[in-house]
Amino acid sequence: MSEHHPEKKYEGKAKILYSTADPDILLTYFKDDATAFNAQKKGTIQGKGEMNCTIAAALLQWLDSQGIPTHFIEQTKADEMLVKAVTILPVEVVVRNIAAGSLCKQTGLAQGMVLPQPLVEFYLKDDALGDPLLTRDRLMLLNIVTEEQLAQLKDYALKINTLMQDFFGRCQITLVDFKVEFGTDKTGTILLADEISPDTCRLWDQTVSDPNLRVMDKDRFRQDLGNIENAYQTVQARVLAQIKQLQS
Repeated sequence: MSEHHPEKKYEGKAKILYSTADPDILLTYFKDDATAFNAQKKGTIQGKGEMNCTIAAALLQWLDSQGIPTHFIEQTKADEMLVKAVTILPVEVVVRNIAAGSLCKQTGLAQGMVLPQPLVEFYLKDDALGDPLLTRDRLMLLNIVTEEQLAQLKDYALKINTLMQDFFGRCQITLVDFKVEFGTDKTGTILLADEISPDTCRLWDQTVSDPNLRVMDKDRFRQDLGNIENAYQTVQARVLAQIKQLQS
C-alpha cells in the first residue's frame, strides 16, 4: 500500500484542512493565528490552536451525544482532530442571547441587554463581501440553501443554544452569543461543522462583574483587553471539568 502524503485542502483564518488516506475523512489543524474585523486586525494568541482544538473536541463530542450530528471523529493531537469530510454551506448561523458586538452597532440596542428570546441570524460566508447579514428572501435569491435546509439550520441552532446555555451556565459562564457553521456529507445529511470555541462564542465570566474583566473570548483580542491566553485557559479548564463531571 502506498504511503499517503497529506494534501492541504483548505486554509482559513484559524484552521487548515488536510486530506487523509480516507477521502471521507479530513485532518483539521488549529492555528494560533488570530484575526478580527474581517482580517483587518491580525495577531497571535499563544497556545490558541491547542486550546480551541481541545475545547471544540469536548463540546462537539458532547453535542453529538445530545442528538446534534457533528463532523467530529476524534482528537488526534492537542491541536489536531479528524473530522468527516463535508461540503460547508456558505452561511454563518449566529444565535444571540444578549445584545453585544455588531448587533448593538447596527441597531442601537444597549450592550448587555438580555434579549426576550434567542435571535437567530444568517450571514453570507464571504470575506470579500464582509460576511453580510442575509434575510430569508436573500438566502432564497442566492439559492445557497433550500427552504428545508434553512428550517433545519434554525432548528439545530436553537437546540444547540439551549444545550450550550445550560452547559456554560454550569461552568459559571454566560453564553452571550455564538456562530456555528454546518456542512453536508455525501448523503446530503446536515452536520454541525467547523468549531465551537472562544473564537466563535462570546462568553462572560459569571464570577466577575467588571464588564471588561468578565470577557473570556476573542473580544479580548478585538478590544485589546489583554490576558487573552488566561481567558482561553480558564474556559478550557471549566469546560473539561464540566465534561468530566457529566461523565462521572
